[in-house]
Amino acid sequence: QAQLREFGGGSVQAGGSLRLSCGPQRRSVSRLCMAWFRQTTGKEREGVASSDIDGATSFSDAVKGRFIIFKDSETNTMSLQMNNLNAEDTAMYYCAAGPLDSPCRGRRLYAGDYTAWGQGTQVTVSS
Repeated sequence: QAQLREFGGGSVQAGGSLRLSCGPQRRSVSRLCMAWFRQTTGKEREGVASSDIDGATSFSDAVKGRFIIFKDSETNTMSLQMNNLNAEDTAMYYCAAGPLDSPCRGRRLYAGDYTAWGQGTQVTVSS
């Protein structure tokens, strides 16, 4: 199973911003459906955002309008720009990727669609 690596977690005050990155990848990010998930203790892993092979993006209702997901072909990384953070965004964030050349399955954010995962990076938002 391919392993991914996340960067950029940390602590921030409510209203602040953080950028998470995933990479560099051994496979071309432009050929991958990639996503961010997050999880807090005692809760299921929750889909946050996805970026498809054709450039389409999808966001959960909880982060829509505040988070941006994008890929950088030059550095072969995928990033999540998180703005206007609040305490409910506190979680361990995970990068995920699907099989090579396999598009995302519509706009759903389902963990079972992804075959490669990172170890996670902690984001803590204080109010």
